[in-house]
Amino acid sequence: MSIWTRISDAVSALASGESLATVFDKLRTPPERSVAFAIAVVALGAKMAKADGLVTRDEVTAFREVFQIARADEEGAARVFNLARQDVAGFEEYAWRIKGLFQQDHISFCDLMEGLFHIALADGEYHENEDVFLARVAEIFGMTDIEFKALRSRFVPEAEHDPYTILGVTPDMSIAEIRKVWRRLVRETHPDSMMARGVPEEAIRLAEKRLIDINQAWDEINEAAA
Repeated sequence: MSIWTRISDAVSALASGESLATVFDKLRTPPERSVAFAIAVVALGAKMAKADGLVTRDEVTAFREVFQIARADEEGAARVFNLARQDVAGFEEYAWRIKGLFQQDHISFCDLMEGLFHIALADGEYHENEDVFLARVAEIFGMTDIEFKALRSRFVPEAEHDPYTILGVTPDMSIAEIRKVWRRLVRETHPDSMMARGVPEEAIRLAEKRLIDINQAWDEINEAAA
């Protein structure tokens, strides 16, 4: 059974009247956490797509890039997107439910935010409303301002691309301390680690850009210190 078949089952429960809270409560443990992850990104992405006033073809394509949606599963994915977009529940309610679902699994919130940033930049622009949206979601998830700035620095072309910001470190830290942070980030980005956190196999490609970015940031810092 594909992940989108399982997602479609969850969406059917929502459509039949079950509350968002009830559906998410059923998705707390593996392998259902991968379903929850996909619903979270698509649902919040659909809410965010409304934040800049329109839903573009590029944003829809971005969902396919994040999850590598097979043609046979497109209907189920579109159903999740449209339900979330039309749902009267606000994005903050979705974000709080997702916060409760993943609880203290802080790294998973970073995974989710990466998917949202990818969708936000799909049309080549980063709108002010999208920035406000993502900053509020990050706040609900319990991310620090430093962590949010690191994500924005990696994804937004207009943002300052400082290697220290990308790694979430400061210039006054020793090269040994920065190396320790870099190694931790690399471990967290390994596909096995991501799947263990509930990131669907279909979305593991999210890690490709992250690994490139953190390695490049480390190389810049290390070369400057040599």
